[in-house]
Amino acid sequence: MSQLIEEAQIAQLNSELDRLKKENQHLLAELAKHQVIFDQALDAIIIFDQNMNFIDVNEAACSLFNERKEVLLEKSLYDYLAMFPNEEIKRQREQLSETGSLSEEIIIKLKNGQLKFIEFSAKRKAIGDYDLSIMRDVSSKKMLERERSINEKMFQDLFHRALDGIVIYDHHGRLVDANTSFCHSFELQKNQLSFYKLKDFIDKESRDKIEETWSLLSKAGKAKGDLPVRLKSGTRKIFEFTATSNVLNGYYMSIMRDITEKRSMEAKLHKSEVRFREIFENAMDAIIIWDKKGQILKANRWATRIFELPMEGLLKSSITDFLDLADPRYLSAFKQYMTTGSIRQELHFYMPNGQCKHLEFTSKANVFEGQHLTILRNVSDRNRMEKELRQSEEKFRKIFNGALEGIILFDSNYDIMAANPVSAKIFEMPHEEIEQCNLYAMLFPDESKQPSDFLAEFQKEEEGTEEILLTSKHGQTRILDFSLKLNLNENMHLAIFRDITERKELEERLRKSDTLNVVGELAAGIAHEIRNPMTALKGFIQLLEGSVKDDFSMYFNVIKSELNRIESIITEFLVLAKPQAIHFEQNSIVKIMKDTMELLNAQAIFSNVQMELITDGEIPSIYCEPNQMKQVFINILKNAIEVMPGGGKVLTILKMKGPDSLCISIKDEGNGIPEDKLKRLGEPFYTTKDRGTGLGLMVSYKIIEEHRGKVKVESQVGKGTTFYITLPAGTNEV
Repeated sequence: MSQLIEEAQIAQLNSELDRLKKENQHLLAELAKHQVIFDQALDAIIIFDQNMNFIDVNEAACSLFNERKEVLLEKSLYDYLAMFPNEEIKRQREQLSETGSLSEEIIIKLKNGQLKFIEFSAKRKAIGDYDLSIMRDVSSKKMLERERSINEKMFQDLFHRALDGIVIYDHHGRLVDANTSFCHSFELQKNQLSFYKLKDFIDKESRDKIEETWSLLSKAGKAKGDLPVRLKSGTRKIFEFTATSNVLNGYYMSIMRDITEKRSMEAKLHKSEVRFREIFENAMDAIIIWDKKGQILKANRWATRIFELPMEGLLKSSITDFLDLADPRYLSAFKQYMTTGSIRQELHFYMPNGQCKHLEFTSKANVFEGQHLTILRNVSDRNRMEKELRQSEEKFRKIFNGALEGIILFDSNYDIMAANPVSAKIFEMPHEEIEQCNLYAMLFPDESKQPSDFLAEFQKEEEGTEEILLTSKHGQTRILDFSLKLNLNENMHLAIFRDITERKELEERLRKSDTLNVVGELAAGIAHEIRNPMTALKGFIQLLEGSVKDDFSMYFNVIKSELNRIESIITEFLVLAKPQAIHFEQNSIVKIMKDTMELLNAQAIFSNVQMELITDGEIPSIYCEPNQMKQVFINILKNAIEVMPGGGKVLTILKMKGPDSLCISIKDEGNGIPEDKLKRLGEPFYTTKDRGTGLGLMVSYKIIEEHRGKVKVESQVGKGTTFYITLPAGTNEV
């Protein structure tokens, strides 16, 4: 019988032993889950058994007790509580057993005799049958409090200057005194303190907490915690407080810190952590966390796509497994990272399938307790496109800068975004300046002549071509062939300019040359046919005039005048006939002008016109045909006199325009010539006079052209007209 009992006991013991083993295994599993937090916590974390023996401690606990871990694990907390009353230890053990938790301040004495004040919190059976305790060294704070109590003056100074609220109250909670910070936080005046008790600021649901605090104060002499209050204005705040009893004459003191914002920040931090988790899991970039050895500890789903590995395989890999450690760029990046703790770089990463990817990444060291964070993005396609874009831009830039036409890119406000060198040459400004200009202002510098919206007429077709006139800085007018392409890109338009001034001038000269040829052929064919009958007519008119007895002199004078006019026209025709033998020689242009003015002086006096000649400086002789030059001056001066029937002044100025050029200006005070008619001057048979043929100016233009000169005409309606004749000066043959 006794043998059966003994076997049953053995079986029971084995069953209990198995249960204890399973329980121990479960405990170790739970401990493993929290091992990282346990080891890295800044506060001392200690696991006790029911007899307060150390079961496990973290590094902070070793530092707190100034002992190695293996030494601590052989000791009990009681070994360090020599300064703590046994009754208090017993009370705390009972409270821990009854309530399941404990938060106290204790004093421990180390092996070297050092005393430390410890904030001690414990939770009953937090890990299996073991208790969990968190300790924080508050010795410095306790020493400070002791020093405050020793020196009343220092206490008063701290009392009034402290940033935290300090309030003194009696055992009923009636306020006795408070510093400025407390009054400010509770929205009170100092003279109002005696009218309030602490419970006046506490909601009913928090009254129990106040009672617990009073109870703790009466027992332990101190208490701390968080206290929600509601001010008289209705504002709600949360205060962190420490309360001490019997600080002075039986009064209590509480130090209160407004942690409303802190709690709000903690709530925001929690939301931020949740948001970070969402970002981490759902980010379109690869995010990995790795340790100091490069081992990948955590990765998001996108990382598995970039590295083309399942999550299990990726977490078994090292970050260096994907890098060419001999790559100079890697060595440079690694050196920079070790120096600065952060980096943003691009490197080649090699996938397990042999594929090479160009990844852009940013890394930051020590983001999670010594761990590293890296965010990666595959930029292989982007780099390829950037390369193609650079090549395309390079081709465009070569075409853009090498084009023979001026090319300008501008936005919808006409501000120039880019311009090639030819456009800068067309607008006569440095290339670096043109890109700071406004195209609209360059094309239309005169605001009074600006169109209301130059682009409006192109909006429908989004492109167009037309000719525009551009006046240069030197006053020279040029003709531009202007092509426009709108919306080349978003808010980008294209304008192409081609200077066609020379082409237009050549076309005009060709047109006039064709006209001259026609007129010349007409002159050659008609002039001689008309001159012979004209000679006979003039002879017979003179004979007839001498033989007629009656006085018909008026009629004969009219006939002879008209015959002379016809002969003058024939002479002009003959000038246009080609070829002509012209004899050039060195002559004084001043003398030719003076002779011409003397010749026309009688007509000028008759028309009440004053002619004035001004020579600006020394005027050299020129190589010319004097009679032809005189004919030019006669034509222009005679026209000037005839356009002022009511009198006026003809001003002629001769001056040098550079060392090799002579400028002759002849200005009248007539009615002027409209701009549309001004362009046609010099055309055959075009005249602004009632009885003109238009051949005079045409002949004059031809003569000046044969002398390698130019004629320019400026006129203002109502003010007069000025002819500018430019001739080569010196002895060079024409």
